Amino acid sequence: MRERAEEVLRRLAGEHAVLREDQWRAIEALTVDRRRVLCVQRTGWGKSAVYFVATALLRAGVTAESGDRPAGPTVIVSPLLALMRNQVDSAARAGIRARTINSANLDEWSLIEQEIRAGEVDVLLISPERLNNPDFRDNVLPGLAGSTGLLVVDEAHCVSDWGHDFRPDYRRLRTFLAGLPARTPVLATTATANARVTADVADQLGDALVLRGTLERDSLRLAALRLENPAHRLAWLADNLERLPGSGIVYTLTVAAAAETAEFLRSRGFEVASYTGQVEDAERRAAEQDLLTNKIKALIATSALGMGFDKPDLGFVVHLGAPPSPIAYYQQVGRAGRAVEHAEVVLLPGPEDTAIWRYFASLAFPPEDQVRAVLSRLSPDQPMSTQALEPLVDLRRTRLELMLKVLDVDGAVRRTRGGWLATGEPWTYDEARLRRVAEAREAEQKTMIEYAVTTACRMEFLRRCLDDPEAVPCGRCDNCAEPLFGTEVSPVSLAAADAFLGRPGGEIAPKKMWPTGLAAVGLTLKGRIAPAEQIEPGRAVGRLSDLGWGNRLRAAVSPESPDAPIPADLAGAVIEILKAWARGDDAWKERPAAVVAVYSQRHPQLIHSLAEHIATVGRLPMLGSLEPTNPAALTGSGTHRGNSAQRVRALHDAFTVPPRLAAELSQLAGPVLLVDDLTDSGWTLTLAGRALRKAGAPAVLPLALAIAG
Repeated sequence: MRERAEEVLRRLAGEHAVLREDQWRAIEALTVDRRRVLCVQRTGWGKSAVYFVATALLRAGVTAESGDRPAGPTVIVSPLLALMRNQVDSAARAGIRARTINSANLDEWSLIEQEIRAGEVDVLLISPERLNNPDFRDNVLPGLAGSTGLLVVDEAHCVSDWGHDFRPDYRRLRTFLAGLPARTPVLATTATANARVTADVADQLGDALVLRGTLERDSLRLAALRLENPAHRLAWLADNLERLPGSGIVYTLTVAAAAETAEFLRSRGFEVASYTGQVEDAERRAAEQDLLTNKIKALIATSALGMGFDKPDLGFVVHLGAPPSPIAYYQQVGRAGRAVEHAEVVLLPGPEDTAIWRYFASLAFPPEDQVRAVLSRLSPDQPMSTQALEPLVDLRRTRLELMLKVLDVDGAVRRTRGGWLATGEPWTYDEARLRRVAEAREAEQKTMIEYAVTTACRMEFLRRCLDDPEAVPCGRCDNCAEPLFGTEVSPVSLAAADAFLGRPGGEIAPKKMWPTGLAAVGLTLKGRIAPAEQIEPGRAVGRLSDLGWGNRLRAAVSPESPDAPIPADLAGAVIEILKAWARGDDAWKERPAAVVAVYSQRHPQLIHSLAEHIATVGRLPMLGSLEPTNPAALTGSGTHRGNSAQRVRALHDAFTVPPRLAAELSQLAGPVLLVDDLTDSGWTLTLAGRALRKAGAPAVLPLALAIAG
């Protein structure tokens, strides 16, 4: 049996490949004993080899018991398209026929289902989201569960809400596991599970053989550098990118930072590409291929390129900003050095990291009152779509969908054709567990801060975070050996980075359509916003997530920031934006004729001083502030985390233009410049501008210091 297994391995990994002992133990347990196995092994250890070799043996009938037929297809649940594409290619090398069902190949589903029934598919890869797609769950999953020869749960830490990347769709695996025939082998694999996550996943699997190995990565040389500001970090990249071996990945914490970093490095002559969740799938595929073939020096990526991307000769991973968890960090750096002797791993943390962590933490599972509000809207008989439900509850679409998936797993709701149904089953809000998970996340963040400043061995530090009992000093990292990289940057690169990041300017796109579902909240508005009530495209100094202006903007406009007159650097940036707005292809149609400020509860001095400064420099009349009839409606303005329908409901007719201001507006020969501190959903500026338009303003040009996000 082992000889047959190693024949398959050699087709996968080369003529000299030999199974590790734990690889063979896992394969034997799956194919001979038909057991459930949890493999917690370091990245690059060869977890995929285990399930491909086991698949080949099971499908060939090598392990068939007396009277048994060869096993049915292996089903692999994988979280990312990038991982799926890598797995399909790997399977082909071993002569294994692999297909995938995911959101990007809907037109192929029927053909693939026919191939499965005809026995022509050895491996089917599906995303966890497919497990609760109504058509797939009701029409494909039962037959698939009954015929599955091996179930593989890749990146199994996603099953546990203690894991750094919990995904509620993974909990659907309980249903799949329950539908498997007796003695169907199951393999769960991960590289990033500490003892608590390992125990949680093993408990969900049932009676599982746990194979946990050392997490040492002797090809990785870890380092962390404390640099003064974002400009120094970009300059360091420009100075050192060529020194880094081969091609690699530069991770950022936000989409905006990925775009900025890629643009800057291209301006310095580097071949790089941006890879985020907002990039089209075809473009992401092309970028992956360019990195695999070394056509580019680096992918500048968010965590969208986290799990599963497999490039054995990846030479480096640099983090421009620290992930919120040392476990997530270990996983991402594990992309490097799988088949090369040395790979460089460098962390460039920044003080803005904690603010970004707080933002993402604010999108966690909602408080109980919001959950109960959703449950109260659902019927046991009439499905309600997410789109129809959204206006009735103050949650944005992505957060609402995440919550519904958790409720589905808990049995309180059920997804069906046409939307969601209430099951009527009793449900308890597990506040204690949610609090413990939140506390665990906070502890991980503190640990990541400690990692950046530790003087001890960095690899040992990470391995201890994952409860590796064999963790010892690596002898290679910047604390164990002579550092390879310093913090110095060249004056030329620093000047270029300062100039690049110092460019103010971001566009505020005007709203042209009312949100759907306003009738459900008592408003008759629908369809297109009347052209005579729309605002024009606007401008902002930048986004809160920008590398250059982000820190300065957060210091001025965040809710906890003290109110004060506009800082000189921001005032100067605003004037530069106005100058640029007056010229170029996207210049305003007419020069502003007056300035009006949006009322602010938190930062009245900031807004008023900014509006006064613009009026003085531009020699424009300052017409005052547009104050709301209901100031409470503006609470949280600029950082509202709810949905558009609820925001419009709160702000509808909130602004009343007094007669004096209306008289002045009607006499203007040009647009009003409408000034605010922070815009998020965009509805405050839209509805304030609508009030000005209805009162006689010829046009409204919105201007904000910052765009949230």
